[in-house]
Amino acid sequence: MKEQLAVQLKESVRFLGTTLGDTIRAQLGEEWLERIEMIRKGGRKSHNGDADSTQQLKDLFAELKNEDLLTVGRAFSQFLNLANIAEQEFNSISITDDPVEKLFTHLGQANIEQSTFAEAFEQLKIDLVLTAHPTEVTRRTLIHKHGELAQCLREMHHSMLSDDEREELETRIADLISQAWHTEEIRSVRPTPVDEARWGFSVIENSLWDAVPAFIRSLDKKVNNKFGISLPIDASPVQFSSWMGGDRDGNPNVTSKVTQEVLLLARKRAAKLFAKDIDDLQVELSMGDCDSTLRNLVGDDVLEPYRALLRPLYHKLAKTQEGIASYISGEQVDDSDWIACQDDLLSPLLTCYRSLHACGMQVIADGKLLDTIRRVHCFGVHLLKLDIRQDSERHAQVFGELTRYFGMGDYMEWSEEDKQAFLLKELGSKRPLLPPSWEPSAEVKEVLDTCRTIAKNSQQGFGIYIISMASLPSDVLAVQLLLKDCGVSWPMPVAPLFETLEDLNNAPAVMTKLLNIDWYRGYIQGKQYVMIGYSDSAKDAGALAAGWAQYESQEALVKLAEENDTKLTLFHGRGGTIGRGGLPAHAAIHSQPPGSLTGGFRVTEQGETIRYKFGMPELAKGSLGLYASAILEAILFPPPKPKQEWRDAIASMANDGRDNYRQIVRHDENFVPYFRVATPEQELGKLPLGSRPAKRKPTGGIESLRAIPWIFAWAQTRLVLPSWLGVMKAVKKAQQSGQQNVIDDMLENWPFFHSRLSMLDMVFNKADTRISKEYDSRLVSSELQYFGEALRSELEESIESLLKLLGQTSVMESDPKGKESMSIRAGYLQPLHFLQIELLSRIRKLEDDDHDAVLERAMMVTIAGIAVGMRNTG
Repeated sequence: MKEQLAVQLKESVRFLGTTLGDTIRAQLGEEWLERIEMIRKGGRKSHNGDADSTQQLKDLFAELKNEDLLTVGRAFSQFLNLANIAEQEFNSISITDDPVEKLFTHLGQANIEQSTFAEAFEQLKIDLVLTAHPTEVTRRTLIHKHGELAQCLREMHHSMLSDDEREELETRIADLISQAWHTEEIRSVRPTPVDEARWGFSVIENSLWDAVPAFIRSLDKKVNNKFGISLPIDASPVQFSSWMGGDRDGNPNVTSKVTQEVLLLARKRAAKLFAKDIDDLQVELSMGDCDSTLRNLVGDDVLEPYRALLRPLYHKLAKTQEGIASYISGEQVDDSDWIACQDDLLSPLLTCYRSLHACGMQVIADGKLLDTIRRVHCFGVHLLKLDIRQDSERHAQVFGELTRYFGMGDYMEWSEEDKQAFLLKELGSKRPLLPPSWEPSAEVKEVLDTCRTIAKNSQQGFGIYIISMASLPSDVLAVQLLLKDCGVSWPMPVAPLFETLEDLNNAPAVMTKLLNIDWYRGYIQGKQYVMIGYSDSAKDAGALAAGWAQYESQEALVKLAEENDTKLTLFHGRGGTIGRGGLPAHAAIHSQPPGSLTGGFRVTEQGETIRYKFGMPELAKGSLGLYASAILEAILFPPPKPKQEWRDAIASMANDGRDNYRQIVRHDENFVPYFRVATPEQELGKLPLGSRPAKRKPTGGIESLRAIPWIFAWAQTRLVLPSWLGVMKAVKKAQQSGQQNVIDDMLENWPFFHSRLSMLDMVFNKADTRISKEYDSRLVSSELQYFGEALRSELEESIESLLKLLGQTSVMESDPKGKESMSIRAGYLQPLHFLQIELLSRIRKLEDDDHDAVLERAMMVTIAGIAVGMRNTG
């Protein structure tokens, strides 16, 4: 079966590529198609090591005009997009091993009793936070076309088609591919935060809206069949939060007005989706029998009581949509007829549900009606729970200006003890802190306006408030005082984000001090969120040191929460790549310390990974199943606490890995000059990926560069440096010092360590030293080329060391599907790399004031194309 599906995937890729070729021929003629085909074949041979084919590609690109380079870039970027669509559709139908069923087999072998499972099942809480970090390179209009293409492929593979039906589908596919080819693939301007939020809403509407109830229904059925346990009707094992329109850390484009608009647009989209659900239910719930509760609500003369109860709800949802649209347009509106809270939706739906059960119509109640009730519990009237994120320095600025206004000195220069004393005194005060006559600076006013925006909206519309660069208890208390004084009447959870290596190491001490404050313990009522940052710690100290710091920090925080009888929810700020904490769901969850899932599992889903995991209903349902089974397994079979010899070994390796990494990235004066010329980092700033600037500060070096473009730049050249630099060198040193048996034990029995090395295996499959060398030979001065040679030498030695340690002869032996996936793309990626090198060379020869729009567009196309081919950007 798997072999048959693999053949089907290759046939799909070939069919889509041929259809794209027909489109190119139709516009540009046979000669161009032959040229593209020659480049494709040459790219495959070049990837396989044919030096003549490599030279022919380089010679051809050197001769082509700028406009022709753009055409080649567009063709191969489109090829890679089509390969991704085919694979995504393939993945949606090839999930042969149901993760939940696999878990149940494990449970049966371990003789897990019903009561034990029931206790774990109650703890199942998945909170997926959709973020707009700028890693989605594909325009929304093209994502729509790609979704339509995937649907066509699915119909071709699943249905018994007549010749006419197959021809009709093939015509539709050709239509969509032609649409994509004739559409501008690069955004002309950066998306706004509102654009990003709308994209997130579309993922819910087009995929998750159907996937969530399907997932819960399937999970409920399997658990009931195995253990006789049913999910209660109000259960919400999965929920979705968002940073789109709420994450203002380093993004001046996210303002209080933007946050307000996003909140309203989310309510509008929720009203639209629930209106469709209610309309469908009105069609289906035509029966006349009902219980006395429903009869009393609609009256004795009503023949169709369910429709009568739902009709006003439908009209209220319609008025909500219309009213919000009018309000955003600047009109005065009356919101008294809007759906205001979750109970407005739930109450009539539950009344119908109970009545149907009471009248013996359980099968009707547990159909579409139950699906809608599940959606209400998952999405609510706000569609998503919006998180707010801001840098701790911005909060301190508020109090700095305020204390100077009061003549009290400068809060920002006070000691931590003085800050805490001031904040706690004001938190306990009944008088307002902010004077009405005070005129703060624009930056401070924006922070206050954000808090006031939270105050004037419903608690149900918000998730948590996250403080970036939190390093002291006063960072948390400051936010709580701002929220209080701006009128937030409910205890909004405030989560410090510990992200640098130093902050991760200090996190337990900071939280200990907070939990020792009586006022604070009363505020949190036994519930605490802490966010663990993965990106900045890895950029700061390398993947291994960051990973161990994250583990130790979580371990200590779990212990601290237990000692203080506090329910801790750890929020994982992972990215899509290993350099940003990215791991497959099962590996990520099992590599956490024991006890870290007690308060639920909260994690960011970023950029293109949202589309790859949740872009289609079947994919989304499968992804949710993976999360659920992994969490349940980790609760029931927690990973072992590391032995002391493991701790000693990993601590030593982490320190060596950190030193190896920093010696190159931080301490070598030639690293930054090399990085700037060897990668397209400078050109990346022109790619309108997301609404956030590429740097936290306009001026500054590596330290100010965001983790995403940092990783993106290295992925383009296939050196993928942030994910591996210094790691295997540290492991090898431990082996040479007599730690081989300990390392073997860790690899065999400790999921944390095993996951780190297995992810390196995947990273090395994407690395290509030959491609990296091509960038250097063309773009890097002879004085700096030694730098790339040294890095590639370490990469090759690292691959050799890893293979020996894992007992493999080649990378990705344990995941042939993943290896094949990269192999399919390799021939299309090869020409794009040589094309990008040619473009970089031409662009960098221009005078500073010169501007070539065609060259720049071609450059953006290759950047986006390589990102698509690598299946990640940041």
